[in-house]
Amino acid sequence: MQVSVILAHPNAQSFNHAIAQAVLAELTRRGHQIVFHDLYAEKFDPALPASELRKKASLPPAVALHCREISCADGIIIIHPNWWGQPPAILKGWIDRVIRPGVAYQFAEGDPGEGIPVGLLNVKAVLVFNTSNTSAEREANVFGDPLETLWKNCVFGLCGIEAVYREVFSVMVTSSPEQRQAWLKRVREVVGQHLP
Repeated sequence: MQVSVILAHPNAQSFNHAIAQAVLAELTRRGHQIVFHDLYAEKFDPALPASELRKKASLPPAVALHCREISCADGIIIIHPNWWGQPPAILKGWIDRVIRPGVAYQFAEGDPGEGIPVGLLNVKAVLVFNTSNTSAEREANVFGDPLETLWKNCVFGLCGIEAVYREVFSVMVTSSPEQRQAWLKRVREVVGQHLP
């Protein structure tokens, strides 16, 4: 199984990076083929230029590579912090440039773009790992958990993927080393459950 792993956190010492290492180790242990991108380390350009808006636009090599990889993926794992109820800008830009028409979805013939897209990805499961400094109760009751809606309904749901699983680790700022080790164990368990 080919799994694309996308990491979006600027600090190489962050817990997001520790999550990524746990993910990669578990995928390797299970014999999966891995395509890994640390968007900040690679300096991925999140700005979507007007020239890329067309379905058959000519894409820069880095963006074209991401599109090819995501088209071939059997699984996708996204790792990022919750910043203001959103992914970091670099990851939002990755969505804009890579989860694009003709790659991840298309509209039915005769549909000018008003309808529900038809998903093109052959992904069996998407896993999203988030870190947060907001408790789960406050996130749900005060903010409505916008990341849950974003990933399940607004991004991968529109690409035809029903198996979207998200795990949140919070509250990071007050977590102990023991709690973080338990979370990393949970990461490995989730990977094994959804991408055996």
